[in-house]
Amino acid sequence: MSTYSELMAQAQALIAQAEQARKDELSAVIADIKAKMKEYGIKVADLGSANASAGVRKGAKSKAVLPAKFRGPSGELWAGGPGRKPEWVRDALAAGRSLDEFRI
Repeated sequence: MSTYSELMAQAQALIAQAEQARKDELSAVIADIKAKMKEYGIKVADLGSANASAGVRKGAKSKAVLPAKFRGPSGELWAGGPGRKPEWVRDALAAGRSLDEFRI
């Protein structure tokens, strides 16, 4: 019967051997994928990869850019969507001005 130390040494040796086999096979797999992409004219962006989507993280919600509905006194633009109002809007409302004065 083997001791714990011997079994751990064997396990570590097998893990190292498996990692080397993975590395050896990986280059062949990558070459095959590249060849098929070239054959079919597939680009990385076609795969829907998170890396190919200009910095969008997996699971991140993309925010739609809404057209501006209001222009501030210094030319600031605001779409009037949900969430916190810009400071210039809060200041104008606090001064008694109407939001309609700034509508584009």
